[in-house]
This record gives sequence, C-alpha cells and structure tokens, in this order.
Amino acid sequence: MNDIDILTGSTERHLTDLHADMGDRAAMLVHRDILAPLLELQSRATEAGFDLRLCSGFRSYERQMHIWNAKLSGLRPVVDEAGTAIDLELLSPWEQIQAVMRWSALPGASRHHWGTDVDIYDASAMPVGYQLQLTPEEVEGQGIFAPMHDWLDTELKDLDFYRPYGSDTGGVAPERWHISYRPLAQTYAHNFTTELLEQRLLNSELLLLDVVLDHLEEIMQRYIAVA
Repeated sequence: MNDIDILTGSTERHLTDLHADMGDRAAMLVHRDILAPLLELQSRATEAGFDLRLCSGFRSYERQMHIWNAKLSGLRPVVDEAGTAIDLELLSPWEQIQAVMRWSALPGASRHHWGTDVDIYDASAMPVGYQLQLTPEEVEGQGIFAPMHDWLDTELKDLDFYRPYGSDTGGVAPERWHISYRPLAQTYAHNFTTELLEQRLLNSELLLLDVVLDHLEEIMQRYIAVA
C-alpha cells in the first residue's frame, strides 16, 4: 500500500461518494473501504437521536496546498488557541509554519488525503442559520455538538473508529470532531515516510518550502506521526 499518489492526496481512485444516493446533498468523497462502517455509525447515531453528518472527507493535495498558501500569504486567518487571529509578520518563518500546522496539515501529509478520516457534526443540534465553526467550544462541555461526541466516546471503538487528535501532544491541536477508521488509516500511516513526503514537496509551489524541508523530520514527529 506504499502508493505515493494515495498517501499524498494526488488521486481519487480509492474513493467513493458517501452521498451518491442522496440527490439533495453535495458529493462527499471517502475511502471505499470505510463506507460500510461509516454508514453503520450514522445509523447508530440516528437511533440515539443524532444526525451525524460529514463536513469534510477526502481533501486533495491541491486543496490542502491552497489552504496552506492562503494562510501564509494572509488571505485566510491563522488563529491561536482562543480563536484570535495571529499576526504572522511578528513571527519567524519557522514560527509561522508552527502556527499554521496547529490547525492545518502540511500539503501531502493530511490524513484527509487517504479518505480514511472525516470531520463530523450533529446536524440535528444546529439552529436554523447556524454557521458551523469546528471549534473546541462546539464539541466540549456545554457545546452544541458535545452530546453527540460524549455518546461517541463509547461507540467509536466498537466500529474501529478513533480520534487521532483526541489529546494535545504539542503538535496538532485537539480536534474532537476528527475521526479516523483505524484499520485502514494505521496501514497508511505506517507506509508514510519523511522521504516520501519530501519527494512530493520538492519543486512544489508551497510557501516557505525551504524552511519546511529544513524542519521536515521534526514536522513528521510532532504533527504527522500520530497514533
């Protein structure tokens, strides 16, 4: 399964549309092998009184590159733990990269490339006109989606899903809304190497590419090599 195109989000041949039979919903691409367990998870959620939906599935290398470059060029905000915008001009290039990677993956290294990882929310909990944020406040404590996530705490493992960013280890910020299909994702993670990522990034249009390459091993350990 050491396929650089799948591992770095450069192909869609491993994907299927979760919403293929739902004409009123936009396409949501996921790995074909997680379709059955994902549908089962949604079914169980419905029985428990939730409407578990995806706001993000597969994300391509090109899309991740757009997000990365937009953030480093000031076209999209980069925020701190409190959601306050960071002035990147006050930071060194390496500090800028770390600020971006707290919430956004390096192109070629996003778990969303694999189609095994999805971001979820409870549509039944959203008031009319509510704008989804994907923030810790939504999914913890008294947050609007906290009840579903509390329920998921005991349901995910039964269907081989887990939260790869469930706790703060100093790299990616905790993302309770991000779940992963463990059997497949861990196989991809095992085959994902620093050398493979460097091969994909070389000669790309990634902003601060030289700085990324200088710190690539640390980036792998802190932000990519999760359990």
